[in-house]
Amino acid sequence: MGRIFEATELVIATHNAGKVREIKDLLKSYSAGVTFFSAGDLGLPEPEETGKTFIENAELKAQASARASGKVSLADDSGLSVYALNGDPGIYSARWAINDEGSRDFSLAMRRVEEALGEVEDRRAAFICVLSLAWPDGHVESFEGRVEGTLEFPPRGDKGFGYDPIFVPSGYEMSFAEMEPDAKHAISHRADAFEKITGACFEMGGN
Repeated sequence: MGRIFEATELVIATHNAGKVREIKDLLKSYSAGVTFFSAGDLGLPEPEETGKTFIENAELKAQASARASGKVSLADDSGLSVYALNGDPGIYSARWAINDEGSRDFSLAMRRVEEALGEVEDRRAAFICVLSLAWPDGHVESFEGRVEGTLEFPPRGDKGFGYDPIFVPSGYEMSFAEMEPDAKHAISHRADAFEKITGACFEMGGN
């Protein structure tokens, strides 16, 4: 059992609107009476992700947000790990999307993955998510979730974000971006991590 979240405010330590929306949806059964903020809402800077693993980067982001805001903060570090690419893009998943103007373009990132795979037949991949919950006193709790699947090109669907249009979870025919949000949330890497973190740190119904 981890430290229980008992605050009335929670910072979602990301500037990614898609992640903020998904995390709020996943926490809705546990957040009665809780006010959410994003790092963007509070004008918090995005710390440099210097970690070598998902857990190092998630903890780095959560702790930076908790220190800067004085509020309990939840950070996610997640990415696409492609087996035939030795786990790439992995922790650099967002960086593969950086275009020449310095902004993120995941259609570019998906093309880069397709080009890197070339004629390789092994299209197995996993989405990995680490969630870290950090308190202003420095305490942190971290949990990893994952979902296995395969990559299919060209990208399909417009309901997801990031690499969702090329990822087909095992046992399904639709990409994550073709699924309704509730269906994706039920099986995603983030949902897996959330099941672990809520079981350890959150109480049903909130405070």
